[in-house]
Amino acid sequence: MHINEVEIEDTFAEAFGMKVAKVIITAINPKWALIAAQTATGFGTSIIGCGCECGVASILPPEQTPDGRPGVLALFFSTSRKEMEKQLLNRLGQCVMTSPTSACYNAMEGEKSVNIGGKLRYFGDGFQSSKYINNRRLWRVPMMDGEFVVEESFNVSNAVGGGNFFILAENQKTALAAAETAVDEMRNVQGIIMPFPGGIVRSGSKIGSRYKGQHVSVNTAYCPAIHRQVESSLPKGVNAVLEIVIDGVDEESVNRSMQVGIPAACLPGVLKITAGNYGGKLGKYHFHLHKLLGNT
Repeated sequence: MHINEVEIEDTFAEAFGMKVAKVIITAINPKWALIAAQTATGFGTSIIGCGCECGVASILPPEQTPDGRPGVLALFFSTSRKEMEKQLLNRLGQCVMTSPTSACYNAMEGEKSVNIGGKLRYFGDGFQSSKYINNRRLWRVPMMDGEFVVEESFNVSNAVGGGNFFILAENQKTALAAAETAVDEMRNVQGIIMPFPGGIVRSGSKIGSRYKGQHVSVNTAYCPAIHRQVESSLPKGVNAVLEIVIDGVDEESVNRSMQVGIPAACLPGVLKITAGNYGGKLGKYHFHLHKLLGNT
């Protein structure tokens, strides 16, 4: 298969089951809603070292938020409900509660939830109060600029983490331009985030290492600088590789994002598109490139 003369390898991306929480963060204006959301989702690239993967999914107009103020929808992905509670407590408590004029609300239906506002309320030192609106319990915690409104509990649902594809290009400039173009298109897909910086990762990894205690290491098969020293997977002429990793609220959202992202990345100077997997032995979800692009 080729798109714009770029080879699409007949392979698949291997992704994993995760948990997701959707959080709406609002503020007095769009600037401060985005600041709070970006701060709360910072250092959220990989569960390998960050505890959760998270990012801004979309900007919300006032008519789409619970309090009628400008808002941001942020998605948080983790390995378990227990870890999600820990991450949300830390991130919403340290980054949203501290941000001027902020409030945050659960944005997802679900049977299981984690107690967030019910614990953050204790910061109010006994002066906090609660109210019910549309069967949702909200806590009002006094702040120096007014009050922090936070929903008592946030729902957690099953999700998909680690969808991916690799862009193999003639040079670094071309690889970056292709990845940026793909990310711009993929941001239009609902229900996903691309958790790495700007949606792009250069430090693709493999399981294991020659060093004791190091559980993952750089994906040497895709590093151009050492292609003569290792068993390389790089075709002739490839001098730069970038990866795009996708987390989605469900399998279909990841599938849609790859369907729009891969063709967008097929720019002049890109030689091949492939994906990362572990032979299908570790991840529950397999995204076959040829199938999702229409060649069944």
